[in-house]
Amino acid sequence: MLGVNVVMKVGDRVRVKESVVVYHHPEHRSQAFDIKGTEGDVVGIATEWRGRPISANLPIVVQFSKKFKAHLRENELEII
Repeated sequence: MLGVNVVMKVGDRVRVKESVVVYHHPEHRSQAFDIKGTEGDVVGIATEWRGRPISANLPIVVQFSKKFKAHLRENELEII
């Protein structure tokens, strides 16, 4: 989707579309685990901190399960 700017918002259902390796997945503690294809809900977007605007490296917070959430970039996700 070149030239199309889709803005994600809290509540959107998303899927990880690129290979993203995490080490904090509750079922794979301290092991590399690729979350590509995993679906979750956007629960937060880091745009400000203590009332000041910020530009976070990983601004989209996605809740995948009750025990697992991760901060991701917008280009790593797709809205479903």
